[in-house]
Amino acid sequence: MKPALAENRRKPFLSFLTGAFIGVLGGLTGLGGAEFRLPLLLKVFSYATLPAVVVNLVVSLVTVVISFIFRLNTIRLDVISSNLSVVVNILAGSLIGSYFGACLAAHSGERALKRMVVVLLVMLSLLLMGHELIADSGIAQLNPLLQVALGFLAGIAIGAVSSLLGVAGGELIIPTIVLLFAIDIKPAGSLSPAIGAPTISMALYKYQRQQQLAAVFKDRAFIVWMATGSICGSLAGSYSLRHVADLY
Repeated sequence: MKPALAENRRKPFLSFLTGAFIGVLGGLTGLGGAEFRLPLLLKVFSYATLPAVVVNLVVSLVTVVISFIFRLNTIRLDVISSNLSVVVNILAGSLIGSYFGACLAAHSGERALKRMVVVLLVMLSLLLMGHELIADSGIAQLNPLLQVALGFLAGIAIGAVSSLLGVAGGELIIPTIVLLFAIDIKPAGSLSPAIGAPTISMALYKYQRQQQLAAVFKDRAFIVWMATGSICGSLAGSYSLRHVADLY
């Protein structure tokens, strides 16, 4: 597709509407919606795969941070402080995975990267469908050293997926916390942004060093409108979910 035609598709109003739609889906599923956003960046807005991932990361970071601020009145900060060791354990791995995932993305060709993206999106889709089963399951109490080792390795995988898809990784972080550390799913959701936001920041740092961030910021108006739509949609989706839950 010619660049001019691609740029014509990246109109602010369309990006806002798309972001809002994705935000509503994310709010209804309890996630940020980046899994749904990436295919639209590729197909609707005609981004190449690597710039689409970087744009997705930027919008994901803004959405996660703003949503966390809005949810401060419902998130128990003592849950985060009392489980700080869990956050540090997974984050230590996710920062490493995010860094090297960004290196892999930057050095992969368009075709190879697109294949990796498709495979990872399919895997995340299967994981999302099995979230309810994960929430009701658990692993027997592990040896503390083994628990830390598995948490670190899981963090590496989470970071790699985050930097390759541009997602905050909540769909991976929450099951990891539930399964490995026997923490209920709601507190796990409160811990997720504390891991996701730094993980995204590491990937963006690496992409900035590779000059990828400056390239996508040429579309900063598009990114701002999509992020704004994502935030509005996420809040609307979260509110709708609570309202529907109250009816049943």
